[in-house]
Amino acid sequence: MFATEIVQRAVLTLVNTLSTPSGLVALGSAGVASALILAGTFVKTMIPLRWLAVGSNLGFMVYGALFPSLPMLVLHTLLLPINLYRVFEMARLTRRVNAAATHDASDVWLRPYMRRRQLSAGQVLFRKGDLADHLYLLTEGRIELVELGSELGPGRIFGEIAFFAPDQRRTVTARCLEPCQLLSIDESTVRQLYFQNPEFGFHLMALVAGRLTADVRRLESRLSEVASQPPR
Repeated sequence: MFATEIVQRAVLTLVNTLSTPSGLVALGSAGVASALILAGTFVKTMIPLRWLAVGSNLGFMVYGALFPSLPMLVLHTLLLPINLYRVFEMARLTRRVNAAATHDASDVWLRPYMRRRQLSAGQVLFRKGDLADHLYLLTEGRIELVELGSELGPGRIFGEIAFFAPDQRRTVTARCLEPCQLLSIDESTVRQLYFQNPEFGFHLMALVAGRLTADVRRLESRLSEVASQPPR
């Protein structure tokens, strides 16, 4: 009996609502808002999901105002600015990530986090197998990567690969070919910047990918040289 009364009241409320233009608009808005929520369950990226949430908030606000339903109106009035803020926040983050992916992250903004170091010619900055505790920017002089037989000039950031290695050990020895001036940043600050700043994170990943690609090409070149040599 109780269930029957609930159904009868619901049907009566629906009929009364449909009998007025404002009621039709209210139910239509609720239907659209519900459809947007349902569509959101199939969305895999955050920005479209947030826009769908904004649309559903607007629909339920119209419903709450015209039906009327004060709790519905208050709830979605509070949720709307939150979802709008998240949309703009994600859009800003996306722009920063895209900028980082297409432009070189200048060391200018990185310098305030770094400390200056002076090294003399022949001095070893770190050796292969050492624990990686700093990232470096060479501002003056030349650095030799001994095991690779290559040199680094001013403006190069280096020492980043070991941060991503399982044992965090240096893979090469870095030695000064002449008096050098360096800027260094400690591991803790590097990790904070990596997680907080997408420009730095993308630039760091680009550095690692570039170094690894260069190593692969160097290895392929050496293998080609060995293969081209006539057998003894």
